[in-house]
Amino acid sequence: MNGRKESATKEDLKNFKEEILHQFHVISEGVIDQVKQVAEGVATVNEGLDRTRKELKEEIDNKTQPIAQAVLKLSGKVAALDGKVVALDAKVVVLDAKVVVLDGKVDRIHQELKREIQETRQEVLAAVKFSYAELDKRLTTLEKEFIELKHRVEKIESHSVS
Repeated sequence: MNGRKESATKEDLKNFKEEILHQFHVISEGVIDQVKQVAEGVATVNEGLDRTRKELKEEIDNKTQPIAQAVLKLSGKVAALDGKVVALDAKVVVLDAKVVVLDGKVDRIHQELKREIQETRQEVLAAVKFSYAELDKRLTTLEKEFIELKHRVEKIESHSVS
């Protein structure tokens, strides 16, 4: 009986592990799909940029006078993009810090779950041991009572036979 309870606990842990792995695979598939979508978007943007570059080159070759104005305009856009890159770099630093915090939380939760599983396992084992001891005690009492009844029946039968 003790073996069955222990097997059920091991199987529960195995099922729990398999469920977590399944959820991890589902989540990772979603992340992979999103990365693929981002890659497709980057490819589309790159194609658009290539077309735009080609058009600008043709325009510059065809028109030499607006070159200075176009350079000034592009310099302003580049400066704006540099500002955006600096802002994005700051956001990446913030996100990195948040990832570190989340890693700590995940580790802490993992340790808490591990501890809770161990405590639950100990409680289940204690309950099984207690149940076994209680059943053993009851069985021993029943065996004694059965032997007493058997002796009484034998006495009664021996008195009725004689």
